[in-house]
Amino acid sequence: MIASVLIITFSLLLFVYWFRYSCLLLLRRTADQPVAEAERFHYVAVQQGLKAGLQLDPLHKALDRDYRVLTYLLEHAAGLELEQVEYRLLVLDYKVMQSWYRLTKSAAPAQARRALGEMADVLHVLVGRIGEQTGAGNEV
Repeated sequence: MIASVLIITFSLLLFVYWFRYSCLLLLRRTADQPVAEAERFHYVAVQQGLKAGLQLDPLHKALDRDYRVLTYLLEHAAGLELEQVEYRLLVLDYKVMQSWYRLTKSAAPAQARRALGEMADVLHVLVGRIGEQTGAGNEV
């Protein structure tokens, strides 16, 4: 019984480690690429606001608006989809970081700030992917 609990716990910890490492690796790989549609979204202003030390709740609301716009586009635009596992992992990472932000915003503002930064990076990558699918990535 104890061995089973230890194995399950260890496996869960390894899965969480793999998930975080994979997401951070995907973000690091694609974060420096310019995005043609970036001016239409708020995540760039959020990244600048995080560096400037602005309040976190308005920044979170701006990211949430961007995320809702992206999900609406993905659900309703013909030909737009995130088929690859990497992009689905990033969407899941966005949701995990959103939950982490909510948990840490009052107790650990530095952690909440990092969560918002990662959420903005995820949106940057997803907007870039949509731009590639629509052909807007060629304009940069």
